[in-house]
Amino acid sequence: MQIAIVLYPDFTALDVIGPYEVLGRLPDTEVVFVAENPGLVRNDLGSLSINVVAQLAEVPNPDVVIVGGGPGQADQMADGALHTWLRSVDRSSTWMTSVCTGSLILAAAGILAGRRATSHWGALEQLAEFGVTPTDERVVIDGHYATAAGVSAGIDMALTLAGLIAGDDVAQAVQLLIEYAPQPPYNSGTKDAAPAEVVEKLFTLFAPS
Repeated sequence: MQIAIVLYPDFTALDVIGPYEVLGRLPDTEVVFVAENPGLVRNDLGSLSINVVAQLAEVPNPDVVIVGGGPGQADQMADGALHTWLRSVDRSSTWMTSVCTGSLILAAAGILAGRRATSHWGALEQLAEFGVTPTDERVVIDGHYATAAGVSAGIDMALTLAGLIAGDDVAQAVQLLIEYAPQPPYNSGTKDAAPAEVVEKLFTLFAPS
């Protein structure tokens, strides 16, 4: 099984590394990072780069496609080589997946129209602009599309996918291997759960400069 993980400048690392850590451990699996422009692709924090050696055209028939999000997603919304590739591999792939705002890229490519999907809470409603039904679930499965909410939800999506691909026992074994048993010190992981002052602090800390 070949898993293609799409990278572009200013991607969010956990969006892709979480699913990589889970799905890359399934038996008989090859993971390949792909990009329109191979080479070192830098993440949104600027201190981590992944060396992508495969161009999109070199990976024509992946079984699973993963598109992460991040600030660089905004530059991937125009129709072009990436969208063309996504539409092409969509016809033969077993699973087309996204994490965070990666679902907006899939939506902009036209392959989520008429489907239910999720995204980061800050971008969720934008899906409707592309004929997609926004759903504020952590993981959404609709047909052969699997979308995850923001960042850390990619791990949940990948484990869900692992169960569907390899069986519940294998997925649980991977979960045990990576000791994924979240016990967050705060209950502010969703906008509804976070106190109002925390939401305000978020927008203050991370407002565009």
